[in-house]
Amino acid sequence: MSSFDSEVSSDDKLWAALAYALSPLMPIIIILMEDKKNRPFLKAHNAQALILGLISIALGTFTLGCGSILVWFYMLFLAYQAYQGKIVEVPVITNLCKGQGWA
Repeated sequence: MSSFDSEVSSDDKLWAALAYALSPLMPIIIILMEDKKNRPFLKAHNAQALILGLISIALGTFTLGCGSILVWFYMLFLAYQAYQGKIVEVPVITNLCKGQGWA
């Protein structure tokens, strides 16, 4: 985990935390907001939050909600980390986002 202290505003931290806590809806809203979608800190968290939200929905469908709840608790932890101004590395998902140019 690292942090970008120089250009991360408190607004960026809040939006990143909301992206995890309210995924997948909030990441889609952020993608549609011109002033937010290109902020480096927010872009890194938003792509991961969207993928985790979609995984949570898929797991909820196949595990009757149990897997979804576990992913959601993990996402709350990531939301806290984002609000602290940290960039988090989610195994596999972070590399996927960076490889596709999403983060």
